[in-house]
Amino acid sequence: MGAKAVRLYYDQALFKEPGGGRTPWHQDQIYWPFNTDKMITMWMPLVPISEEVGSMTFASESQKMGYISKLVISDESDRTLAGYIERKGFEKVTYGAMEAGDATFHSGWTLHNAPSNPTDQMRKVMTVIYVADDAVIVEPDSNARRSDLEACLSGQKPGETPSSPLNPLLYSEDWER
Repeated sequence: MGAKAVRLYYDQALFKEPGGGRTPWHQDQIYWPFNTDKMITMWMPLVPISEEVGSMTFASESQKMGYISKLVISDESDRTLAGYIERKGFEKVTYGAMEAGDATFHSGWTLHNAPSNPTDQMRKVMTVIYVADDAVIVEPDSNARRSDLEACLSGQKPGETPSSPLNPLLYSEDWER
C-alpha cells in the first residue's frame, strides 16, 4: 500500500448460496468515500473453494486506471466493464481452487468479478478492507459512498481521517522502532 500506517476500514462475510449467480465486474473503491488509492481488499475463503466454484478473476493492471466508472455492481457494470477490459487488453487472472485461509489481495481500483456457485455447497468468504491511516474522508459523490460513510465511519465527517472505534489502527511503521 505504501502507507506508513494502516487502519481497518471494514470487514464482511460474503456467502454465495448453492446455485448463486456470478458477481459482475466492478471496482470496490467506488463505494469508499476517501481521497486515496491506498486501499486494499483481502478476500479469504472460510471453506475450501473447488476449481468448479473458483476464486475471483482480476483484470491485471486495471488499478492503474483509477476511478473508471461509478456503476455499482449490476448487469450494466458487467457489460460495460467487460467491454472496457477487452478494449484495454487487460490480462484476466484467476487463482482457481483455494483452501480455507488462503487469500488474495487487490487494490480498491482493481476490476474484478467472481463466478457463480454451481455446487450444492455454500461458498463462504471473508473480506477485510484496509485503508491508509492518512486517508481523508471526502464528501460522498454517490449514494453508494454516502451509505458507506454512514455505515463504516461511525459519525465521522468529510475532511477527517478515519479514526472511529470501528476503524482501529492495525499497523504503524513506528511500531517497528
